[in-house]
Amino acid sequence: MAAAARVAGPARRIVVLNERDLDNPRVGGAEIHVFEIFRRLVERGHSVRLLAASFRGAVPTVRMQGVVVRRLAGNRFSYYPQMPFALRRELAAEPADVVVDLLNKLPFFSPLVTAVPCCAIAHHLFGKTAFGQVPFPIAVATALAEKAIPVVYRDTPILAISESTRVDLIARGIPAANVVVAPPGIDEATYTPGPVSGRPPLILWIGRLEHYKRADVMVEAFREIRRQVPEARLSIIGSGQARGALEQQVRERGLGAAVEFTGYISEARKIEYLQRATLLVNTSVKEGFGLTVIEANACGAATVSTDVPGLRDSVRDGETGVLVPFDDVAALAHAAVRILTDEPYRTRLVTNGFAWAATFSWEHAADVTEDVIERAIAAGVRPTAEPSGGASGPS
Repeated sequence: MAAAARVAGPARRIVVLNERDLDNPRVGGAEIHVFEIFRRLVERGHSVRLLAASFRGAVPTVRMQGVVVRRLAGNRFSYYPQMPFALRRELAAEPADVVVDLLNKLPFFSPLVTAVPCCAIAHHLFGKTAFGQVPFPIAVATALAEKAIPVVYRDTPILAISESTRVDLIARGIPAANVVVAPPGIDEATYTPGPVSGRPPLILWIGRLEHYKRADVMVEAFREIRRQVPEARLSIIGSGQARGALEQQVRERGLGAAVEFTGYISEARKIEYLQRATLLVNTSVKEGFGLTVIEANACGAATVSTDVPGLRDSVRDGETGVLVPFDDVAALAHAAVRILTDEPYRTRLVTNGFAWAATFSWEHAADVTEDVIERAIAAGVRPTAEPSGGASGPS
């Protein structure tokens, strides 16, 4: 999508806090978002450092897409307790103009740690969903830490990646004027459609295999889908802790011959799957946005997603895809069967999905991130954002 030329501002020294980088075995959509944004800011002349967690076989420092990644010693469990000290050491050794917190796991509370101006990017907050994803003590710690976000980040400019996340932040006590929205983008040169007609009845489920993503609902629905569309196949793409339980569920349901577990695959292979699949399904209990839905739209696959925060933002129900109630196996199966068997209906969803995907731009997301950074720097030690006309949609 063509975008207006942006006037270059001053080069900034930016420190980003996020647990994972692109080489981390637990990499996910948040990391893709981080690097799509900040590699563009590097291309615009800014310097960017990312403080991330280490992992087995990781080198301490690496340059990745122009971003200098510095990995803290230890692992993901020691990462958060040592971050306040590591951030102070980093800023003492090499000053920065701004610190950017990624709010998608435990908050970093940088406004309490440093006098350097701070801003934040919020993918989503866990709330009660943490108790379905991590061990109870960690879930309690996450829930308690999130309760402090409205106090610590009250005067901090925040970029939310969806309207759902913006509403959640405001409901928790963040002033509405301090939150702007910029959804993720998509690389139109990479995510291109394959042939729309003549695709096999292949269903994709893509994501980390974690319990809160609820791939088990897809497996249950697939039993009914197979009864009505016997030639249907399901590819579950991704890795994670829930894989063993899902594989057992598939065996117990007698679906082994029709279900494929690919494990983690490259971006190129993922696109190949999307370009030949008929349907992508997202069954998560909550998402920051649901970028895989837009990627499927761009590649010519229809989509069915649960009607939950984040996915409501990526799907225009009945127009670019279908929303079904969360954990409703029958509704999911019904929606999937209709898409697989009603070609005019599927074609309409796919055609609208193409147009919808074309409205999402990484350049726009980078522009808004740059604006939020400048607002934080202009406001100084305790930034207070000025209203910017409310939420920003894709350009």
